[in-house]
Amino acid sequence: MFPPLSNIPIQPIQSEVLQKNNVSLFIQRDDLIHADVSGNKWRKLKNNINYFFEKQFSEIVTFGGAYSNHIAATAAAGKLCGISTVGIIRGEPHSTANPTLAKAMDDGMLLKYVSRSSYSDKLSSKEVATILQEFSNPYIIPEGGDNRLGLMGCSEIIDKEKHFDLYVTACGTGSTLGGMVAGLEGRSWVLGFPVLKGMNRLAREIDDNLFKLGITNPSNWSLNHNYHFGGYAKADSSLINFICDFWKNHNIKLDPIYTGKAMYGVFDLIQKGQIQNQRVLFVHTGGLQGIQGFEDRYQIKLFS
Repeated sequence: MFPPLSNIPIQPIQSEVLQKNNVSLFIQRDDLIHADVSGNKWRKLKNNINYFFEKQFSEIVTFGGAYSNHIAATAAAGKLCGISTVGIIRGEPHSTANPTLAKAMDDGMLLKYVSRSSYSDKLSSKEVATILQEFSNPYIIPEGGDNRLGLMGCSEIIDKEKHFDLYVTACGTGSTLGGMVAGLEGRSWVLGFPVLKGMNRLAREIDDNLFKLGITNPSNWSLNHNYHFGGYAKADSSLINFICDFWKNHNIKLDPIYTGKAMYGVFDLIQKGQIQNQRVLFVHTGGLQGIQGFEDRYQIKLFS
């Protein structure tokens, strides 16, 4: 079974900008859950792995891109729990070699590469179906851990004994936000920052996910699409400088793919006066494993 979760610290952030706008900002340090299975990935994988053991599957098969936090975390969780894992990776091996996939292989994950067209059409792809036929009784976890069990795990992000006016998270598949909405049961607002450009269907997908949990037409969440910085894993000097300054001022690492963009968005909205007079909880969803690949790609050091 999956190891139990320890207490997660909630850390206050001090800043003149926050004081000026009467904002009390706190960070829930889910990035400290585990060195390799951190943040929302621990939340999403916990119930899935317990279900794997309950139903006695043979291995876990899941999906991700070359820098996927989900691939890295699933491989590490498999090693931790003694489970064979298989990652179906978007792209060709020669174009995807990087620290994320190298670590996944070190943790025992078998990597299978498929074309981008087959990856985008996983459910009907003959290429994917052929790979799945290699395994006797695989348990398939969707990309990002985006299923009902993953949503249920993310609902546990919310501590019902603590109150905040606004909850904030970065969004990839939107399952973390959906889980948080479910956990809050309408008590506070949840704001998500999508990290991909053109995620016009994300709101519908979040509604679909909430429906899986029996929640229809929730009215306590929204998305802000203005802080993707050009798309997934893209950044500019303003984002890089913000992440570096945040590290220097608060001794907390943010990654440039997810949490850095979301926190940048929070501070920008506060500076513009669009967030005022509130207690805000920012959920640090981890993702720090992707920093090395980002630094290698752009030839920079974020935390020197």
